[in-house]
Formats: sequence, C-alpha cells, structure tokens
Amino acid sequence: MIIIIMLLLPVAGAAAAPLAGLKKGAVREFFLRLFTLAELALAGWLFYRVWNGAEIVLSAPGMIGLGLSFRVDVFRAFYALLACFMWAMACQFSLQYFAGHGSHLGRYACFTLLTLCGVVGVFLSDDLYTTFVFFEIMSIASYPWVAHEETPGAMRAAQTYLGVSVACGMVTLMGMFLCWKETGSLAFDALRANGENAKLILPACLMLVGYCAKAGMLPLHIWLPKAHPVAPAPASALLSGMLTKTGLFGVIAIGMNLMGENHVFGHVMLALGLATMTLGAVLAVFSVNLKRTLACSSLSQIGYITVGLSCAMLLGHHGALAAAGTVGHMVNHSLLKLCLFLCAGAVYMKAHTLDLTALRGYGRGKTLLHIVFLIGALGLMGVPGLNGYTSKTMIHEGLVELAEEIEGFSVYRLCEWIFLFAAGLTTAYMLKLYICLFWQKNPDEHKQAHYDEMTGHDLTFRSALVLALTVIPLLAIGLLPNQALLPLTNLSASFLNRPALNHEVAFFSLTNLIGGGISLVIGVTVYLFYVRKRLYTEKEGYLNRWPQWLDLEELFYRPVFTRFLPWLGCTVASFLDSIPNSKLVLDWIPKAVSAVFGFLDRLPESKLFSVVLPGICVALVRVFDELVDHVMLLIKELFLTNREELTRTRNHSVFSRLAFAVTEGLHRIGLLPQKYIHRKSPDDLRYGTYLTNAISFGLLLGGAGIVAAILYVFIRMGV
Repeated sequence: MIIIIMLLLPVAGAAAAPLAGLKKGAVREFFLRLFTLAELALAGWLFYRVWNGAEIVLSAPGMIGLGLSFRVDVFRAFYALLACFMWAMACQFSLQYFAGHGSHLGRYACFTLLTLCGVVGVFLSDDLYTTFVFFEIMSIASYPWVAHEETPGAMRAAQTYLGVSVACGMVTLMGMFLCWKETGSLAFDALRANGENAKLILPACLMLVGYCAKAGMLPLHIWLPKAHPVAPAPASALLSGMLTKTGLFGVIAIGMNLMGENHVFGHVMLALGLATMTLGAVLAVFSVNLKRTLACSSLSQIGYITVGLSCAMLLGHHGALAAAGTVGHMVNHSLLKLCLFLCAGAVYMKAHTLDLTALRGYGRGKTLLHIVFLIGALGLMGVPGLNGYTSKTMIHEGLVELAEEIEGFSVYRLCEWIFLFAAGLTTAYMLKLYICLFWQKNPDEHKQAHYDEMTGHDLTFRSALVLALTVIPLLAIGLLPNQALLPLTNLSASFLNRPALNHEVAFFSLTNLIGGGISLVIGVTVYLFYVRKRLYTEKEGYLNRWPQWLDLEELFYRPVFTRFLPWLGCTVASFLDSIPNSKLVLDWIPKAVSAVFGFLDRLPESKLFSVVLPGICVALVRVFDELVDHVMLLIKELFLTNREELTRTRNHSVFSRLAFAVTEGLHRIGLLPQKYIHRKSPDDLRYGTYLTNAISFGLLLGGAGIVAAILYVFIRMGV
C-alpha cells in the first residue's frame, strides 16, 4: 500500500499545483512544501522497513496489457529516498528562486511533482515494462523544465530533449517487444535466468538505447549540455543529479542481467565510458557558461559510472569492488550536483547571468556560498576527505584489478591513465569556476561594487539552510566511507548481480592517495598552463575556443533527421511512383471518392451534402479552433500564472472570450462581417506572445493527460 501512496501523492499534488498561481505567498508555497516533504517522509519510512529486513512487493497483472510490478530492496528504496530528498531540497530552494527570477511557479510545481512520480515509479519497478511506463511519464513531464523560460534557446533545447527521449524510447520499446517474444517475461529475475541466451543480444542493445540516452552517454548525449543551462537551476539539479540516474538504473537492470557475462559488450561499455568521461571533461574545460560547465561535468561523471559498471561486467564475480564503486559514484554524483547546481542558482537569481566573464568576483565576501561551493567542488575533484574521492577510488581500483586479472594486456593500463587524465580535467574546470567566482575581481568596478552590496542579502534563511544541508552528506561519506557508504553498496550488490565486498576498503592507503594526487597534479597543471594561458585574458575574460562547427547535433543528427531522411523518403516514393503499375493504384482512390460525391450530388437533396453539411462542419471547426485557444488562455491566466503579474484589460472576462471565439470563427468562414466581431482592440484579449500561449496550452493538455493516465492506472488496480 505504501508504494501506491508514494506514486499517487505527487499526482495529487500535480493536480492541485496550478492553484499556486491564484495567490502569491502562502498558497503556492504550501503545495511544494507539503507534497515534497510528505513524499520524503514516506520514502524514509519505506527505506527503514527494507533496511530492517522487510520485503515489499506489489503486482497488478494485466494492467496496461503486460501488467505492472514493483519490488523494494535496499538499492531501490535508498534511491527513492535520495530522489525525494533532492526534490524536497530543490523545491524549498525554488521558492526564493522563482520569487526573484522567473514566473509560472504553478506550472513548474505541477510538472515537477509529475516528474517525481515518474522517477519514484522507475526506481521501485521490478520489470522492464513498469520501468518503461514510468520512464516515459518522467521524460514527458520533465520536458517543461527545459522549455520553462520559453526563449528561442530554451525551445530549441527542449525540442532536442524531447526528440532524443521519444526517438530513443521507441527503440527501447522495440527491444522490449523482441525480448518478450524470446522470454515471455520482462521481469528482472527472468532476464537474469535468460542471460546466456544469444538471441537476446539484439533486444538488449535496443533496450539500452533509451536508457543510455537519458543517462547522457556518448553519442546520445547531445541534449544534456544544452538542456541544463536553459532550465531553472533547481530543475537542473534534478535533471543532472537524478534523471540521469534513472537512465543508469535501466542500463544496470539490462546490462548486468542480460549482458553481464558478455565480454564483448563489457568492452564496448568500457570504451563508451572512457570516451564519455573524457569528452565531458574537455567540453567543461572549454565552456564559459556556469551551468553548461556543470552540465558537461555531469556528462563526464556518467562516464566514470559507466567505466565502473563495465569493470564489474568484465571481472564477473571478482567485480565486487567495481560494482560498489558504481553504486557509490551514482550516489555521490547525485549529492554533488544537487549542491553545485543550487549554488549556481543562488548566483543566477541575483546576478542574472551565467557568463563566467561577467560573473568574475560575484562570490567575494559571500561566506556561506563560498564554503558550500568549495566543498562541492573539492568533492567533485576527488580530494581525500570528501565523498567524490571514495567512489572514484573504488572505480580506479576496479580498473587496476582488471589490468591485473588479464596480465599482459596493456590496453587496460592505458585505460587507467585515461581515467586519471579525465579526473585531472575535472580538477581543472572546477578550479576555473571556483577562482572565477570567489577569488578574481571583476574589472568593472561598478559591477564589483554591485556584487559586494549583495553580501548578506543574496540568500534567504530557508535557502541558506538548504545549501548547508546539501554539504552534510558530502562530508559524512568522505570522512567515514567504510561506515557511511560501504554498507549501502554491499546491500545493493544483489541488484547489480555481483557479490558484496567482505572487507573494508583502505581508502586512505598510500597507494590510493597517490592515485588521487596524480589526478590533482594533472588538473592544477592543465589549469595553470592551458586554462589561464589559452582560455583566459584579463581584458576579454574567459574565451570559448571550442570550434563552433564541432557540434554533434548540428553536424550530424539534425541534418540526418531533418534533411537526409526526408530526402531519402521522397526519393523512394518517387521511384515507386515511376513504376507503371503504381499509378493505377494511386489513381483508384481519387476516382472512387469522385464517384461517391458524384452520386451524392445527383440526389434531390444534393445541396445538403455538397454545401450545407460541409459549411456547418467548417464553421464548427473554425469556432471550436478559436474557442479552444481562448478557453485555454483563460484557464492559463486563472490557474497557471501568478495573477499579480498580469496586466489585465477590461475585456478579460469569460463572456468576452467566448463571444470573441464564436464571432471570430464565423468571420473566418465569411458568415460575419468584420464590424460585428466582438472585440474593441486587437490586443484586448491576448496575453503574452503567441509562443507563450501555445506552449502553455500544450503543457496544460500534456499535464492533464499524464494525470488522467496515472489515475486511470491506479483506479484499475483497485486503489
């Protein structure tokens, strides 16, 4: 029952969230606080029960065709708890963020809670079909995060995000069909039992496409560096810290169960992990945008996790340490990106820019922000004593074990040095951000003085408390890794289909400290001799020297999907049309339709069929078209917008909108002269831009559809 409540609670909050636009202050804050904190409490109770040995299972056979099933073990319960913690922190921070920057809090709250439902459903699922259902709910519901600002850049990034999600999701669905055909089940246990079946290699690869895309793995990473900078900062923290982990959840569920013993697949994953890790770090070094740098960093950290996962695959039952490092770095990266993106939000909501050149000196004198960002940055660098060091050490040791297991195969030694180099680049780009914000002075004295005046007024007490809370886990895991992290990774080993570690890890041994030190030395060297020498000047600030043409989306994906494939389709169709017999088939349908209408036209009531009915249909379509637009615009103004921000006119009433819709529709088909149209000026009945209206209309319908679908599912389950 607790699983159903955890899935229904965010849906109930999402249904009520648009009311947040009715009143400033208490009402809109109430929904975000109540539902996220209640969900966090439920997740904590669930984790407590599972940690103490309870087994929680829920099944709904036949639901939505193949049925839904849920199971809670320690790994799934903890990640549901971590997701709820991140949502609670991000939503608490959102209250100040949207008060000082942005609007449409009601819409944001609605889709944030719907996304939480999808994320929790993914982590508690026990079969690939249930995972896929909630994965798609999450993907669609998170689209408004990227599109929230409704600027051209945000809309293009949102288009990319949705395109990658839908296209790769369909490939995953195709793989699920093939897997079902071969096994008759999509349950995780059934996949594990069929892991030796060679016929499942193709289905497994197809199913992994959607999850690899959401995780942000190369070459399906194109959405990630573009979506994070345009989304609101609290949403970016969740996109980076948690939504990418739902993709990794699917990769683990499929890879470790179906492909866990396939060494070819393990080597492919190792190559992809190393490439993703290195590319993300390089992009972050070149980036001159605060949130884009953190987004590219997420791409790199996903590569670390993939490397750990591939080592666990290749080492088989000897891969306990690599498996523990995989889970550990998933947890650590989630916590680190929550901390760092909220810090970026604290900067943006006051400075109103993300450009590093303009942000020089912003953090000077801001003690809390300085401390929190520094701890997050050091954790991401892998400095001993903080959480990032612990999981990176385990993954590094996994690579060393792999090199020793297969003696004489020196390519693994090369992989180890690539790992250390990418870790060094992490140090370089985090040093760049830290020194830019907190040590450099802005050359514009007036701007620096303006930044200095914000000291003490940049954060409310609640936002400051949220930032302080985000660093506690970083310190706890970093200082006590064997007590805080290893028990969790050991109890998660069964989900990864690998044995648990039966000993403590010597995290602070000389060998491990030397490995971490090598990365730090590489990073400091790259920063001093490349970033400061080639990518920065005192006069121009930070320079983006990354070639603009070297954009995989613009270079490959968009040309292929918007030009090449349509051209190919037209070419094939033209070829088929050139075949003599094809014209006989193509001409048959128009002739048949012409014969039917000719028969109707010869009837005594021919005008009824040829004039009156088509005219009525056209009129209804036109009126309905206008009616839908204006009714939805009215709903948007009533529920999805903060009323105090509206510039209203005397004609913003229900009657005026309905009258305008009917008269405009009749005028468009020539049945009503212009002078009788019910409006006094062209702008009386319009609010915002047509882009804003269209996006809000689409988002409202999408949200209503998701809520209705989820409620229908649970009603059918007998809730």
